[in-house]
Amino acid sequence: LPSAISIGEDVSGMPTLCRPVEDGGFGFDYRLAMAIPDMFIKLLKEGTDDAWDMGHITHTLTNRRYKEKVIAYCESHDQAIVGDKTLAFWLMDAEMYTGMSIKTQPQASLVVDRGLSLHKMIRLLVLGLGGEAYLTFMGNEFGHPEWIDFPRPENGWSHDKCRRRWDLAEDVHLRYQFFQAFDELMQACENRFNWLTSEEQYVCLKDNKDKVIAFERGGLLFAFNFHPCQSYSDYQIGVGWDEPMRCVLDSDESRFGGQNRLEHGHASVFPVLGGFKERPHSVKLYLPARTAQVLVKESVLQGGIRILLAESFLAGHGLTSADGVVLQLETVKDGKKEVAPMKFEGGCVELAQASNATFALVDPSGDILNCGASKDELFRVYFPGDYTILGKGYLENAPAKA
Repeated sequence: LPSAISIGEDVSGMPTLCRPVEDGGFGFDYRLAMAIPDMFIKLLKEGTDDAWDMGHITHTLTNRRYKEKVIAYCESHDQAIVGDKTLAFWLMDAEMYTGMSIKTQPQASLVVDRGLSLHKMIRLLVLGLGGEAYLTFMGNEFGHPEWIDFPRPENGWSHDKCRRRWDLAEDVHLRYQFFQAFDELMQACENRFNWLTSEEQYVCLKDNKDKVIAFERGGLLFAFNFHPCQSYSDYQIGVGWDEPMRCVLDSDESRFGGQNRLEHGHASVFPVLGGFKERPHSVKLYLPARTAQVLVKESVLQGGIRILLAESFLAGHGLTSADGVVLQLETVKDGKKEVAPMKFEGGCVELAQASNATFALVDPSGDILNCGASKDELFRVYFPGDYTILGKGYLENAPAKA
């Protein structure tokens, strides 16, 4: 099966696991980075986050052989099955039951605020630095509060924990929505900028005193401040490119349950400065305590948004071309939601000034072309770029314009 992907679950570090069979290897495409979840669970079990070693964390995340692709993950069934605790449970414990309501507790407790902040940071750090693919275990993307326990004699064949509470992330009165919202934007960011497939990776900083980690990956700069109480203004980080940068994702946004302290970076460009700490250039950032941010070159964000329709998507709706298909763009004017219809021309729709978009697609007969990846059937783009809609309605970062 040429299209199949093989994944090896190996903890021994077998050197030939992902080498081709003709070279004497096992021929797996990917290896699970099993040391990463073990490290984070150990850190949470055995100490406080103010004692975390930034060098140890970055070493564990980057400890893989050149050209050997690994799947990074924060946690899996090993933590979710009865007998252990997930990251969210280790971080918040009983307050996952008592402190997640926005309605009864508008201000998050210190425990919940810490848990939400670190949970977002750990996921982004692993996705950014841990490997060439990313795995999330069902429900852990929104901090599922309970474990999984399959029916067995020891629990009286109970089905009580033999399920996932997907409704928790959809409840607007609960903070679980913030975990999921961040995961969605984090995955969309990778889909747009494709750093997992990039061989460019350089750890710029791992400062154990400041509790700061910064690295370059695929033309992006990732900056993390794990310090529990110390924020830094004008914090200088060395980078490899001579180009202004802009923030495209940060863990402190209000839609992720944060305090919105990094809003300036989304609307303003960070100018490039002189060399710093063995890097040819540098940038100065505001790093609030327990936050993470991702910056990209300003030039990459130019050109607005282009939407294209793949043959697989059109064929699934009985269409042979995009002719007659209308994109209904949602806009807000004077606080009211409006819809702006736009026709596909030359197989695409261009939103030249847009940095994000929410829209529906309507075929020539007036029927809605559903988005299989969205419960409300709407398509969402969060970053400027070219996107192709394929299959059941999934967005894929399309090749840039020639």
